[in-house]
Amino acid sequence: MTSLRIKMIVPVPLPPEALAGFAAQMPPGLVRPGIEVEFTGVRAGTSTLDSYYEASMADAFCLEAGARAEQEGFAAVCINTMSDSGLAALRSRLTIPVTGPGRSSFFLAADLAKRFSVVTMWPQWHWIYEKLALETGLQSRLASIRDIATRPDTRELLAGKEDIVFEALLTACRRCIDEDGADAIVLGSTTMHQSHRFLSDRLEVPVLNPGLVAFKQCEMLLDLGLSHSKRSYHSPENPADGVLSQVPSVF
Repeated sequence: MTSLRIKMIVPVPLPPEALAGFAAQMPPGLVRPGIEVEFTGVRAGTSTLDSYYEASMADAFCLEAGARAEQEGFAAVCINTMSDSGLAALRSRLTIPVTGPGRSSFFLAADLAKRFSVVTMWPQWHWIYEKLALETGLQSRLASIRDIATRPDTRELLAGKEDIVFEALLTACRRCIDEDGADAIVLGSTTMHQSHRFLSDRLEVPVLNPGLVAFKQCEMLLDLGLSHSKRSYHSPENPADGVLSQVPSVF
């Protein structure tokens, strides 16, 4: 049986060894037989998505990374960032399913709990969740956004920082539950996936690991034979997929 291939796009340019850290978020047994997941970074762009400026570049280069996915034989595309970078543009360009952790995690959290909070690394990412709440219409369900004032590392992720970062994240989650009234927690970045088990084992509410939520939504759409509506995401009359390829690669 031929496997269905899912292209997982990380929104920053990374060397192969750093991509392996993102791929490690897929625990053994999560990917069922008949599905293959291929992680890829973008060729160029920025490193932290700390602003709308960087978000615009991530949108463009995620679009480039996924624009030919259908022609390349992929069955679906999954954006591996809470910013859902390039998601709308890729849905316009492609007919195969395109999912992202931001929208899928917010909608799932709102289904599992009356109110939910986002716990993230630093305040420069708050704009992502504020934008998601507005786009999904879930402002009233978002109890709070809390961060631990720690700069993210897209190459090493949380490796080597567990003793400090995990406890800080746990404290932030505790405040979301006890002070803000959250009934579920959404991790604010796919770069935080290493903390998921630690937090889940210590908290009494659901903790959503966004990269895995988006992947499972992608898998579900494939199983059900569904994709986004082309009435909502109109195809371009004259695609110009080669324009961004003129930008030199970082690696």
